[in-house]
Amino acid sequence: MQDSSAPLAVAFVAGVSPDKWSKRWRERYPEVPLELRMIDTGEQRSVLTNGSASLSFVRLPVDRDGLHVIPLYEEVSVAVLSVEDDLSLAEQVTVAELAGHQLINDPADLPAWSELATVERLPYPSMSPKDAVEVVASSEGGFAVLPMSVARLHHRKDVVARELTDGPLHPVGIAWRRDDEDPRIETFIGIVRGRTAHSSRETPTPATPKKKAPVKPKQPTAKKGAAKKPAAGTRRTGKPAAKRGKRR
Repeated sequence: MQDSSAPLAVAFVAGVSPDKWSKRWRERYPEVPLELRMIDTGEQRSVLTNGSASLSFVRLPVDRDGLHVIPLYEEVSVAVLSVEDDLSLAEQVTVAELAGHQLINDPADLPAWSELATVERLPYPSMSPKDAVEVVASSEGGFAVLPMSVARLHHRKDVVARELTDGPLHPVGIAWRRDDEDPRIETFIGIVRGRTAHSSRETPTPATPKKKAPVKPKQPTAKKGAAKKPAAGTRRTGKPAAKRGKRR
């Protein structure tokens, strides 16, 4: 591990928690500080290309040109509803059940709603997840669809989040520049992927050689041309010996 006093800058989009990975980093490399920075989804690529961060936890898909990207996990969608909404009493909801509700955020986030909607969508402007939750709280019959972690981040007492069983999944990954050769990046990626403190890609443990089966001793074979000993009771001619008569 390279000892460096400069912090390793790690960006992450709202809803992603890098706490467990940063904790493992501090435990293993206390001499190398981490600089964590929460960003908007629109910044998740630019923070890498402009050099303000070495790594970025991103929401996929992301433009991979010039980047290494590793998918990590997927989040389920939730529908954020007013506590006054009848559907707030359910534990889960479907897109069909929301067909008569106004979709607050971008319809591109939930294409299935546009196909099933029984109401004409109002011309809501583009807005952040936080603003969408605020609009839901003040509207009648409106909802927003968000990744579960983002809904938790912007939770309010006057709204609820219910799992959208047939909603889209929201994949999360980690990205870094292809031309960034800082060895600390590979080390951090190893922590994220579950590599232990004693493992190393540079010095992999050699494979244990397979044990060879013990060689069995060969049985001695008869030499060619050796005369075989005739069996008892036989003549050398190969004819059976004549039986002797019993004495009277």
